[in-house]
Amino acid sequence: MLYEIANNFPHAILKAKEPPFISIYEPTVRYRPENKQNLIRYKNLIKDIEDSLKEKYPKKEITSIMEPLYALANDEMFWVNMYDGLAVLAAEGQCVVYKLQRPVKELAIAADSFHIKPLIRIFQSADRYHVLGLNRKEFMLYEGNMYGFEEVQFEPGTPRTIEEALGIEDEEALIAPRPRASTAGSTIFYGYDDKSEMIKEDTEKFFRFIDKLVYEKYSRQAQLPLLVVALPEYYSLFKEISRNPFLIDETVKVDYTALTKEDLKKKVWDAIEPLYRKKIKKLVERFGEAKAKDLGSDDIAKVAKAAFQFNIDTIFIEEDRVVLGKVDPLSGEIKEGNSAGPLVDDVLDDLGEMIFRNKGNIVVLPKEEMPSDTGVAAIFKYKM
Repeated sequence: MLYEIANNFPHAILKAKEPPFISIYEPTVRYRPENKQNLIRYKNLIKDIEDSLKEKYPKKEITSIMEPLYALANDEMFWVNMYDGLAVLAAEGQCVVYKLQRPVKELAIAADSFHIKPLIRIFQSADRYHVLGLNRKEFMLYEGNMYGFEEVQFEPGTPRTIEEALGIEDEEALIAPRPRASTAGSTIFYGYDDKSEMIKEDTEKFFRFIDKLVYEKYSRQAQLPLLVVALPEYYSLFKEISRNPFLIDETVKVDYTALTKEDLKKKVWDAIEPLYRKKIKKLVERFGEAKAKDLGSDDIAKVAKAAFQFNIDTIFIEEDRVVLGKVDPLSGEIKEGNSAGPLVDDVLDDLGEMIFRNKGNIVVLPKEEMPSDTGVAAIFKYKM
């Protein structure tokens, strides 16, 4: 296949070195009949890319560059189920496609680097979280952000039910009579009179299994807040036995299987949003303090120079703002640009990509939440 559907960001395609780097963003519609416009809009966007490339590349080369984008347009099954947005990155014969849970601003650009600011916004850690839905029989893990979440795909063979985790054939075996040693050394059979005690004991074993699995396989690597969705009695027991340091006090006390995905998404974000707002507020306050000490700036040229010198601790970038031009990778200086020609770029996106590659902290915010009016603000590691 000429293209790959991706769920994680960053992707290896970002390591491509030879331009042109094609970035396409499209707001899409989930439901009929309006969703028929998704493909029409996409074809218009790739036509814009093609027209732009004609100014620099010969026809034969353009055909090769555009091949995976045409293949996506011709894949009827791909367009059957869409979410709220689409992102396509293509370079060096590779093509990566993201189906997004949130709308994006329409954009089609061929440049000497990818435009990844919208993807950073969607996949940034500031508002990401894990959701663990559990009851005494089974569990589910999701990963999401303010725009929604998706089910985490467990490794093949991972136990998902109490029967699988405890190694029994069916749930009735959980409450069958069991032999236990008495203090005198003889064997005593506990029967159905002790059913509630046995259920609690097995539920606790199951929850310990879940806690260990989620921490070791997911929380430890991602370091995301973990919110539990469960009935009060199960949440209390899980919280009591959990050793996961990323488990938060906020919870949704309801059986997760009783909710639709949309209802669950709303209840989870209602619980998570105050934490996100608090985190952003602290970061913005930190920028103000850093700027007062000459350890921060909202001057684009100064921020670009700091990024070039690996001197960015945290950078804030305005979500929908575009500053035409690019950051010279050899000097850190800003080269002004215009909207003409195939190689158009955005200074703010270049800055985001530089910090992203250097594993810095990037926060992409809407205009009303930005701590500056220049489209960028940065906290430095040391004074310039």
